Amino acid sequence: MSVRICVLGSGSRGNSTWLRTEKTRLLVDAGFGRKAAAARLSVADERLDGCDAILVSHEHQDHISGLRSLALRLKVPIYISAATRDAIRWDPRITAFEAFTAGETFTIGDVEIHPFSVPHDAADPVAFTFEAEGIRVGVVTDLGYIPEVVKQRVRGCHCLVFESNHDLDMLKVGPYPWFVKQRVMSRHGHLSNYATAAFLGEDYDGAAQVLVLAHLSETNNHPEIVRLSATEALTRRAAGAFEFDIRRDVGPQGQANLRAKGYRSELYLAGQDVPTPLFQF
Repeated sequence: MSVRICVLGSGSRGNSTWLRTEKTRLLVDAGFGRKAAAARLSVADERLDGCDAILVSHEHQDHISGLRSLALRLKVPIYISAATRDAIRWDPRITAFEAFTAGETFTIGDVEIHPFSVPHDAADPVAFTFEAEGIRVGVVTDLGYIPEVVKQRVRGCHCLVFESNHDLDMLKVGPYPWFVKQRVMSRHGHLSNYATAAFLGEDYDGAAQVLVLAHLSETNNHPEIVRLSATEALTRRAAGAFEFDIRRDVGPQGQANLRAKGYRSELYLAGQDVPTPLFQF
């Protein structure tokens, strides 16, 4: 019995996460087409065939650009909120939809899924927690700030995928037009490294065995800045309460490892072009 999670890729050019139990296979968002998704899954020795459903968090292109090809090939239901469905122009051949409502739990196979609203500039954006076989997983990206519902929903996660989108200084002096910068920095934009570090240092419960920071901007962020910011926040949180051992640049994703209170938590960065390792619980 196991739960397996792999972030196939995360960033402005595409987002998708694979979650598998012994009985159920789910694709969370569809930012990569069928061939690209299958290729990324093969790196983790997983197969796209046999996928049971696709879940859509919101209608922005980096989360749905591969949805058409995936839906037509896999012929599986698309779980999506009514407002998000209405915001997308659909191929008429795609008809298998299952509606969900933010705040209401539903199940697919042996996985219990709880969508909850997040502040982002989309029709009805949500993040998700998943529970199966006693394992809890959170996938939380695309939000401008961290409301109380997010803090509550991610407590107790064994694996947490969480946004750390941009460095504020890089964004301010970067090439984006000012109106785009305002959108990214707004309360319905994306989380900065500073905001994510504040969460990790003040509100994060530290329960996750695996913490994956995701949706890093390729233009307005740098992996080393994200690692340093998150590691410093976690270290401050642990100081005086736990024994910890941090090692940097371990493995292809450059993860840092934090050992605290007898267990080991691994910090990974989800990249745009290479999937994370397949995390198994």
